[in-house]
Amino acid sequence: MSALLLIVEDEPQLAEVLEAYAQQEGYRTERAGNGEQALGLFRAARPDLILLDVMLPGKSGLEVLKSVRAAGHTPVIMVTARSEESDQIVGLELGADDYVVKPFRPREVMARVKAVLRRVQVALDQDEKPLRVGPLEVDRRAVQVRVGGHLLNLTPAEYRLLAHLAAAPGRAFTRDELLSGALADSGALERVVDAHLASVRRKLEAAGVSGLLHTVRGVGYRLEAS
Repeated sequence: MSALLLIVEDEPQLAEVLEAYAQQEGYRTERAGNGEQALGLFRAARPDLILLDVMLPGKSGLEVLKSVRAAGHTPVIMVTARSEESDQIVGLELGADDYVVKPFRPREVMARVKAVLRRVQVALDQDEKPLRVGPLEVDRRAVQVRVGGHLLNLTPAEYRLLAHLAAAPGRAFTRDELLSGALADSGALERVVDAHLASVRRKLEAAGVSGLLHTVRGVGYRLEAS
């Protein structure tokens, strides 16, 4: 069965265009025009990916994103008229997988959808042994990270960055290497890596683990047990 896309957009004409292009690509679709309707469809239909406008009547797209992330790891691509870098970082810090700025070409959006779904499928198809760095265990088949046996609640982007670092413990990666290796095709900025990994560090520390994720001045990051 083809992937189900939930299109959350309060401009009917734009929603119709995105839906038409999605269906042309073979995707099934559901549409919502506000945040409450979006969450209702999310819970009822369990979409494979959400195209989520930030500026919605009532509950905002960012509020919807928080609720989606609290429920799991469904991929989310934010769609918005805001182009400021800070707005992109806020959405990505909350767990968005990608960010598309209006005005855009619908085919560009569909290319982003394909890229995100492909990354998710690759992660699900991996059958390699778990990666272990100190108390950290990355199960790439289950797409989960555990610390001392306890599940770490990561966003999809945070998981991919941490798994990329864990695949080569002790190696220092530049931000550009992390973008290309873990967030390829996302169009994200290098500062987004800092935001995601700052969140990862906070979650590790909340789980009682410090000194595992290292900032390498002038380079980027490495993962290494002390």
